[in-house]
Amino acid sequence: MYKKTCFSVVVVFCIFLSAFGQEITLTGTVKDTTGLGVDMANVIAINSDTQVLEAYGITNHNGLYKLSLKVGSNFKIRVSYLGFKTEEFAFTVPSGNVEKDVVLYEQTNELDGVEVTYEMPISVRGDTIVYNTDSFLTGTEKKLKDVLANLPGVAINEDGQIEVEGKRVTKVMVEGKDFFDGDSKLASENIPANALDKIEVLRNYNEVSQMKGLTNDTDNVAINIKLKEGKKRFWFGEITAGYGTEDSYLAHPKLFYYSPDYSINIITDLNNIGEAPFNRRDYQNFTGGFRNLGSGSGSAIDIGGDGLGLSNLQNNRAKELDTKFAAVNFSYSPKENWDLSGFAIYSYTATLMENQTRRVYISSNETEDAARATDQTVHLGLVKFSSLYKPHDRLQIDYDVLLKQSDDKEMENVRSISNVTDEITEKKKQKPTSVSQNANLYYTSLDSKHIFALEAQYIYQDEDPFYNAVRDNFAFGDIFPVDQDQSSYNLNQSKNTITNKVDAKLDYYWVTGLKSNVNLTLGTTQSHQNFNSNIFQILDGGDGLDFTEDEFNNEVAYSISDLYMGVHYKVISGIFTFNPGVTLHQYGTKNKQLGTSVSDNLTALLPDLYINAQLKKSENIRFNYRVTRSFTDVNKFAGAFVLNNYNSVYSGNRDLESALNHNLSLNFFSFNMFNLTNIFGNLTYTKRMDALKSASEIIGINTVGTTINSNLEDQSLSANGRYQRTYGKIKASVGANIYWSTTNNLVDMQPRKSESFTQNYSSSLATNLKNAPNLELGYRYTINNYDNGGRATTYFTNRPFAKLDATLLKSFIFTLDYDYYNYSDKENTIENTYSFLEGNLSYQKKSSPWEFGVKGTNLLDTKTLDRDSTNELFFTTSSYFIQPRYVLFTVKYDL
Repeated sequence: MYKKTCFSVVVVFCIFLSAFGQEITLTGTVKDTTGLGVDMANVIAINSDTQVLEAYGITNHNGLYKLSLKVGSNFKIRVSYLGFKTEEFAFTVPSGNVEKDVVLYEQTNELDGVEVTYEMPISVRGDTIVYNTDSFLTGTEKKLKDVLANLPGVAINEDGQIEVEGKRVTKVMVEGKDFFDGDSKLASENIPANALDKIEVLRNYNEVSQMKGLTNDTDNVAINIKLKEGKKRFWFGEITAGYGTEDSYLAHPKLFYYSPDYSINIITDLNNIGEAPFNRRDYQNFTGGFRNLGSGSGSAIDIGGDGLGLSNLQNNRAKELDTKFAAVNFSYSPKENWDLSGFAIYSYTATLMENQTRRVYISSNETEDAARATDQTVHLGLVKFSSLYKPHDRLQIDYDVLLKQSDDKEMENVRSISNVTDEITEKKKQKPTSVSQNANLYYTSLDSKHIFALEAQYIYQDEDPFYNAVRDNFAFGDIFPVDQDQSSYNLNQSKNTITNKVDAKLDYYWVTGLKSNVNLTLGTTQSHQNFNSNIFQILDGGDGLDFTEDEFNNEVAYSISDLYMGVHYKVISGIFTFNPGVTLHQYGTKNKQLGTSVSDNLTALLPDLYINAQLKKSENIRFNYRVTRSFTDVNKFAGAFVLNNYNSVYSGNRDLESALNHNLSLNFFSFNMFNLTNIFGNLTYTKRMDALKSASEIIGINTVGTTINSNLEDQSLSANGRYQRTYGKIKASVGANIYWSTTNNLVDMQPRKSESFTQNYSSSLATNLKNAPNLELGYRYTINNYDNGGRATTYFTNRPFAKLDATLLKSFIFTLDYDYYNYSDKENTIENTYSFLEGNLSYQKKSSPWEFGVKGTNLLDTKTLDRDSTNELFFTTSSYFIQPRYVLFTVKYDL
């Protein structure tokens, strides 16, 4: 069936393309007067009748160029390169392919006559790729993400984050000013497409100019957006409102202002149609630009976070979702050498979720069928302030402070059916707070051979999760001294974790030559955590029954000290960059509880190696090897029992030690501007020794767990890559993401090996036409293979998709987005099919600020979707009820 579907898709695509004019290829070589090919020369074709740039090319390292031109059209072909006189010739396109070489002559001091210049759609300036956005617009783009999707080498992932060369963009700037530092989703979803002039992709990005070239920044990518002249020194933005079926609504006011001295961005969003602009996952991943200083030394010190374990509910799995969002971002330069910036974000999300879940427990061979209804309300808040002072090129001082606070509540009703039927109500609430501060100083000597970098970070966290479970049948009566003469079992648990963590390090760089430097590092990490918890029962009459025994009350103080010094040497030899290094650590951990303390001291020498082979200007291979030591947080050391959920209890292990990790990665990147081919690939391997592993005892569908250091090695291997190429007006893409892991845990006092092998494949063909509808057709295929303790199962998802963008009668824009799912398993016990269709129709006259539209979500009114997962204890399949069909009428006013 799928072969027929794929064949039909290809036929439809070919018919779609056949409606457009025939093209021929003009090729040739651009040479200098000595006969050598000129690399990176610009070749453009300007339509002689319309004076519009219709085709362009950039020569490869041999000087070869290629243009696709419409048969019968007249063009002026212009060839240019810095330092050479521009050459131009007239060309009438014949019916067959043509070869024509061009010779460039060195520029003389004589001034040429004034001529009209045309900007190249793509240009390269060192590590910066500049895209002229007008060259990639098809007429249907509304937001930055729509424009980015047209750019070679740029993509938007499923979380809304911007990726370049397969790497997540770490910073987005507008006119050089930070745009909500630490996240790219807010930029891609909100910046209007009609405000964009150029998009600069900054590879090998480093915020500190003095550090550029000293450190390895190949994985750091930033984007800077240049605005059109009419959008500078003026307020611009839009106000959108809509109302539709099922009392659905949306409101999206957005305002932006940019000038050389200051900028301000205001974004608001209210809707109940499932478009969450900012969720708990975004909140947890939102770094504000902060980074873990100690991680570069080889230490991974966990300090926890989100101790309650709230569900990360997603908009595509919600039955109802109501969201309110407001954010403001500013930058101000009181002096030329002093920049102030910051942001404030508030998000409210109310989510209702219903799902049917089946868990098959491996040890007991029991099956639990559970119907869950979850009501979650989340308030999220973030505030950041930054100051950067640079009195001269040799000194930079910066300071950042980030406050994060949330107010989370979740109620879940569960009807569990296994060997017994149980009605459970779980309540969770928390108000965690964290404050992070950075202070950095960078100084370069007069001769630029000695650079000092002093960096310090302080983190304070206060977590206060509260948990309540009420159930008809209590499975842990032999552990907890509950009063069983009650109508139901009402157990409550309060926890509190206070964390203080300080990181500080001093780096000294000695520039020993034009292509080499020595780096000496001296640093420390000091972390201290206090953890308290207690469990009590609420009786039918409302009285409380405290469990006073030590095994139900935690009072733990845990500290870790890391003193380290390291040395690295970086040298460039030919196409290779070598950067080997080693760091010596002195670790000390101590946990105090029950009137005694347990200490562990360790000296470790951790090596690392970085190699980069720069094959061409835009093609390289990178290798990284690093040995790290990882330390867990206080929760794993606390010996008294805590409640994880209604059928899982946990007690920590105060004798835990650190784990040793070997990490290897190999990356390949190639961006060929001659034929617009973008290739990237990544291979990562990790081996974990003395890893922290779960040790669980299974009682039916209930679990009693702890954590141990395992002498069995865990391994994981991931590979991902994408091949993207543009053929004239067609963009083709093929990608794969593969992940394999094997872990060893202890279940019922027996070792259990769990193996997971996940494969995701995708392919697509898309047109890029300016005066015609654009169609994208693609196919995604997912295989999830799980093997736990010799029991294996496999799930398959076949997902063809199609997207259509069209401009109608110059004033109408019509878009359709269709996804088809076929979800099944190897045993043929599951066979579900469902589809999603979204559509938009908008009307706006060219000179009018008003836009009127109709927006439809889940137009096929699909009721559920499926997901699967596994761990060492059970296999899980879930069916989620999702939001109904919404049709909204919208009005937008452009400011």
